[in-house]
Amino acid sequence: MSTVEEQVAGSLLRLARLRLGLSQTAFADLVGIAQPTLSAYESGRRQPTMPTLLRMLDRAGLELRLDLVERDDHDRVLAEWEQTLDDATRQRLRAQGYRLASDAA
Repeated sequence: MSTVEEQVAGSLLRLARLRLGLSQTAFADLVGIAQPTLSAYESGRRQPTMPTLLRMLDRAGLELRLDLVERDDHDRVLAEWEQTLDDATRQRLRAQGYRLASDAA
């Protein structure tokens, strides 16, 4: 089972790839890694180091920022992030005691 951190890194990469409208192969080529490695990152089977994650996002023309936001904006951002998760990941997060924004609806 993958950790929450692995799922977050994988979700960030998947979100970046989908925002650019690229296949795994095209995105992997763009960021300089092999497609099977990207697949492992996106699925949470492997986790990139923070420098590797930042380098890949930089090569894709994106940057990762952490911001303190007002609660309402936080909920919106979290809800958008949750939409990138597959059902199995949602179930794992719930099993680990995390409450998802979609649970409040």
